[in-house]
Amino acid sequence: MEARIARLESDVTHLRSDVAEIKTDVRALRERMDMRIDRLESRFDSFEAKFDGKLDRLESKFDGKLDRLDSKFLWLLSLQLATAAGMLGAMAGGFGWI
Repeated sequence: MEARIARLESDVTHLRSDVAEIKTDVRALRERMDMRIDRLESRFDSFEAKFDGKLDRLESKFDGKLDRLDSKFLWLLSLQLATAAGMLGAMAGGFGWI
């Protein structure tokens, strides 16, 4: 019986040493991943700053043009509505709806 207990104790010590090695490996891996994530975040921050600057420039270019586009859009919409109303009126007369 004592031989079995001694064998179990030796197995447990091996398990403890293996678990300790796994813990150190996981800690090292965690540190490496944290460093890489920090580098990636800094790259995204710089990219975001560049993108925001370019987006602001693009918005400033289109601000003046949108006012002219709004007036042209309203004119085009009213033209389409008038065309549709005329076509429906012609169809109503042709099919005898009126």
